[in-house]
Amino acid sequence: MSPRISFITLGVHNLTTMRDFYVQTFDWTPFKESDSIVFFQLNGFILGLFPADELAADIGITNDGDGFKRMSLAMNFKSTEEVDQAFNNLIAKGARSITAPEAVFWGGYRGYIADIEDNYWELCFNPFVTLDDEGNVINHQ
Repeated sequence: MSPRISFITLGVHNLTTMRDFYVQTFDWTPFKESDSIVFFQLNGFILGLFPADELAADIGITNDGDGFKRMSLAMNFKSTEEVDQAFNNLIAKGARSITAPEAVFWGGYRGYIADIEDNYWELCFNPFVTLDDEGNVINHQ
């Protein structure tokens, strides 16, 4: 099987509020939405927002956990300046600052923000990754 991700689906507590957050804060436009799901086309895959209880039921599990979800999402940029610009823009629009952008021990530069339901986003410059014009990873060391 070839390595790939087609969809990332976040189980959310309030679909309308989360939809509005990504539209207003990230400036993303849904390509499909209904009362039960919202889809955003990203670079090479789709981000879905789906009510947490319904997502758990779809998986066949009980939605009884909360707190840290043991994952983060990441957006890579071509420079530290782009990271700073994106970070400041998102904070100004309502994202919550978790860790301000900073140089990290492995040679990169990153900061973390959270959306309004505590999904963590890493905004990162990784000098070992090459991005195309759309932000897709095309080469890594």
